[in-house]
Order: sequence, then C-alpha cells, then structure tokens
Amino acid sequence: MTTETATSFDQLHLNEFLLKALNDVGYEKPSPIQAETIPLLLAGRDVLGQAQTGTGKTAAFALPMLSNLDMKQKDPQVLVLAPTRELAIQVAEACQTYAKHMKGFHVLPVYGGADSRAQVRALDRGVHVVVGTPGRVMDHIRRGKLRLDSLKTLVLDEADEMLRMGFIDDVEWILEQTPEQRQIALFSATMPTQIRRIATKYLNDPAQVTIKVKTQTAETIRQRFWPVSGLHKLDALTRILEAEEFDAMIIFVRTKTATTELAEKLEARGYATAPLSGDIQQNQRERTIQNLKNKKLDIIVATDVAARGLDVPRISHVVNYDVPHDTESYVHRIGRTGRAGREGDAILFVAPREKRMLNAIERATNKKIERMELPTTEMINDQRVAKFKQKITDTLAAEDISMFQQMIEQYQEEHNVPAIEIAAVLALLMQGETPFLLSNKPAQKAKSQDDWDNADSSRHSNRDSRNSRDRAPRDRTPRDRAPRERSSRERTPRDNSPPDAGMMRYRLEVGYNHDVKPGNIVGAIANEGNIDSKYIGRINIDENYSTVDLPDDLSRDVIVTLRKARVAGRPLNISPEGQLKREDKEGAPPAREKASRKERTIERSKGKIKLKEKNSNDKTKKKVKKKVRTNRPAIRPGAKKVSD
Repeated sequence: MTTETATSFDQLHLNEFLLKALNDVGYEKPSPIQAETIPLLLAGRDVLGQAQTGTGKTAAFALPMLSNLDMKQKDPQVLVLAPTRELAIQVAEACQTYAKHMKGFHVLPVYGGADSRAQVRALDRGVHVVVGTPGRVMDHIRRGKLRLDSLKTLVLDEADEMLRMGFIDDVEWILEQTPEQRQIALFSATMPTQIRRIATKYLNDPAQVTIKVKTQTAETIRQRFWPVSGLHKLDALTRILEAEEFDAMIIFVRTKTATTELAEKLEARGYATAPLSGDIQQNQRERTIQNLKNKKLDIIVATDVAARGLDVPRISHVVNYDVPHDTESYVHRIGRTGRAGREGDAILFVAPREKRMLNAIERATNKKIERMELPTTEMINDQRVAKFKQKITDTLAAEDISMFQQMIEQYQEEHNVPAIEIAAVLALLMQGETPFLLSNKPAQKAKSQDDWDNADSSRHSNRDSRNSRDRAPRDRTPRDRAPRERSSRERTPRDNSPPDAGMMRYRLEVGYNHDVKPGNIVGAIANEGNIDSKYIGRINIDENYSTVDLPDDLSRDVIVTLRKARVAGRPLNISPEGQLKREDKEGAPPAREKASRKERTIERSKGKIKLKEKNSNDKTKKKVKKKVRTNRPAIRPGAKKVSD
C-alpha cells in the first residue's frame, strides 16, 4: 500500500487506542499531509514538511509519535517546540484528545506566564510528551528539570514563525542538547535559508513532504465569519437562522456525535433538521438528501465526508459550526453552495484560539473573510412578528377554518369576550412557555470587535516594522563566533523620546554585547509575560542593556515573571528605567503602583498609633525620671555632700 492510496486511518497502522479516539472525534479520512507523513514517522524517518497552517500538521506528527510511545518510560520521549503559548496549548490538547484511551498518558505544555513550579512538579512526576515555547523549555533544561536522555522524537512546529520571532538561536541550543539518536520532524510554511540550514545540519537524511493547498473558491459565494467568544454557538446559530433568508442550509460539525446532538436541538426549536454522517446507513442518507431536495427538510447537520459531492441546488447557506481541520476541508464545505453560477453564503464560527485557522483560510483562498454583524434583538423580534403575521395570512388562504370559526363565535357569545382577546389567548397557548420576543440584552461587539479585527494585522505589522527598523542583519554573527565590536555608527540612533501615553519605559539587562536582537526581546516578553506584541512599544538596544516601552499597568506578577525570563542565555532582570532596583526575597522590582486610598488610610492610622505610643512612652519616662528626682534628698547650696 502506498501513502497516496490511504483513504482511512485504519490503513496507516496506528495504535488501536488512537484509532478508537479518532473514531470518537469523527476523523474519517486522513488529510494529504497526514497520509504522507504518518507512515514516514512511524518508520523512524526524519521529516522536513512544508505545509500551511490548517493542513492537519498536528495530527500528522502527533499520531505516529503517540503510537511509538513506551508507556512505562516516565521521562519525556517527545518534545514539541512551538512559537507561541496558544499553539503549545493547542498541540497539547490535541495530544490529550488522541491519547484519551491510552491509560496513564501524560502531556505537559510549558510556556511563559504560567507557574513554573507547577510545571516542575509535573516533570518530576513524569510525562511522556512535552510541548513548549523555546524560552521556557530552555529554562527547564538549564535547571536540570527537563531531562532529554530518553528523548525519541523532537518536533519543530512552524519553524519559520520561530525564526521570525527571534527564537531560532534558542531552537539551535535545544537541538544541541538532544541525544544523537533521535528523530526530528520539522514543519514550516516557508523554507527560508536559515530553516534549510538547520534542516541540513540537524536532520538525518530527511524525507521531504510538500503539500500544495488547492485554494480556489467560487466568486459567487459570500464568505463571513462570526467570533463566538461573546455569544454561545447555539444562541448565535439560532439568531442567524431567524435573521438570514435561506432556502436550505448545511451546518458542518467535526464529529458524528455532534451531528445528532445539534440536529435534535434545532428540531426542538422548530426547524426541519436531520443529521448526516458516516454512522447513518446508506439508504437513510439517501432518503435524507431526497427530503432536502423535496423541501421536506430545510437543514442538514453533516460531517465533512458525509457531505462530499453533495449537490442540492436549493442549498443557499453553509455554516461552519465547527472550524474545519484544514483549509482544503473549508473549500470543500463551502463548495456545497454557490454552484453553477448561483449565489451562496458561507458563515464560519471562530473561537479566539482558532484565529490562526481563520488567517490560514484567508491565505489559502486569497480572499478576505468579512466579519458578519450578528442580528440585533430588535431585528430578531421584527422577523418573528413578520413571520407570525405571514403564517396567519398563509393559513387563511390555504386552510378551511370554518369549524374553528364557529367554536370561537360560540365562546364569544357565551362569555362576552372580544374576538381579539380570544385570538391573543390562542396565540399564547400555541407559543407555550418559550417567550415570543427576545429580551433586549446589551450588545457585545464594541471593544472586542476592534480587538478581534486588528489583533493579527497589528501584531504582524508591529513586528515587521520593528524588524525592518531595529533588527540588525540575521547573519551578521555566526553562533560559533564571539560577538564582534560594534561602533555607534553601525547601529540605529537611540530614540530617547518619552514613552507614549499609557506606556512606561523599562530597562533590560541585556544588550548588543550579549548578541541580543529586537526579535529576541519581543519573543521573550510576548511568551513569558503573555503580552500581545502589539502592546510592546519602542525598543532601544545599548552595549550592555536595552530599554523597552510596555503598558504602564503591568501587574507585579508579570514583572516578576519577566525578570526571570531569559534572552540570549541571560535573565532580563527587567526594572522601571530611572528607578533604583531593589532586590527582595522574590527578586521582584520595586512596586510602582500607588497605594490605594484604603492602604494609605491604614498606613496613616498605623503611623498615628505608633506616634501616640511613642508620645505615651516619652511621657511615662518623664514621669519616672521626675519621681526619681523627687525621691532623692535635696542638697542645699553650700552643704557638704555626705559620703556613703
């Protein structure tokens, strides 16, 4: 069997526990990079993979490395390096999901901004897989807490991103600490010179896997996304169903179980819905599709594989309720609408941690996906009223209501109640306990919308501007050569202008003589302090120290964490510029926050109490002295002193 013919995970010879977990989460067919990479890694080959984010890389390296684990060995056997804490957490969670049937499995994400003591305790107890950012991984290795003697596999995920963030020297240092006999899998969306140099130096005869993503989407499809951080997915979906004018709709989810669960919830809300997945028998699937074509169904909740090739002309909307595993799946999904020149709508639900996939989809399709405006409460209520009135009109035109009319007339005569009140009561009975109109909740889009829209663009533009403005050429100093002397003419002039409003200038105890670059500083602060790079301001690098502008409301805990962060093998020892450093037991910088009114009141009270006590003690001492003097025999002037 060749890797190109692998149409299911069963054909890839994975651990049976992994196959069971994949079936649980609804993975039905390996993506191209998974089909090519998994057999190579299972066979022990080094792999150099070039693929965009969103092509299924995580499963491509996680499944074979989990399949090769020795569960009795408690020292780390797999180390995954990731450029950001978000990606590290994502990979660790994926590993936990895939290995949920592997009894005793432990994975540990290590990154800055988290309690290192908890990470040390977990390492001491024993873990099979460590996923981390380079800075924190280096820290644990130097402290002797992360031992690599039993390491079997090292994965470099998104190596070009680590290069761009200034981590590449740290990555090489970690590579040099690994055993000679270990497997390496390096994945990168692009292959710049330094990444190829690392691959040539550290990988052993690697197999190269390149995945070219098919990206074409129909121009007739309007693509929008909705961030689900504010409203719950189901609530957001319900609003969209009420406000959007659609003929028929496919809602895509990741797992077979989710198709049934979501279909039942939508049916309970009055929508003609049916699930469509690989677990449903073929004749039932055909009946479901036929009902969709015949307008007996309006909504289908489906998995990727079950809906492949589905062509129903009346499908006007595709909703990606769950983000797809890769960009190709997204293209296939939205291809169920807008066919044969017809117009269609595609809506993507994106959680904050899934923004990377949104960016990957935009790159792959070469098209900006607009943020949709979720219908307001007023819009939903107007739609409900309009539909209610239309239902009355349609029923009057199509149905025989003579029997019910006679009953209402009889009730009206017997109880002397106006017909309008009887109609209102009947509408209330039909509605049940569910409120007809939505309550007017406050909008949830003001600040978070701008943050969401600008976060990635700001991060990239800020880093790029810093790189082009401040960063010296990357190849100016080989790793194995001592840093050369630099004259002031070779460096960008120091910008001594004051920090912007809301920012504060900090001093870092690393500089040019330590071979530090702006990218190193940005990466360390962003990962260790959990500070988005768009909030990292001006960076000036001097001979033995640097300065950086950061938000003026950093907490004490963040500053303590950043003091311990390391760049170019040295601790940052961050402190507010212009203030004397104070070394305390925690190694914390002097607190610069003003004491609260309550704290100042308490301090004043303590001061008053101490002052009263002091005055009272002084008075007591004076009284005692006075008493002592009065008890002594008086000596008259001129009198002789009597000796004892």
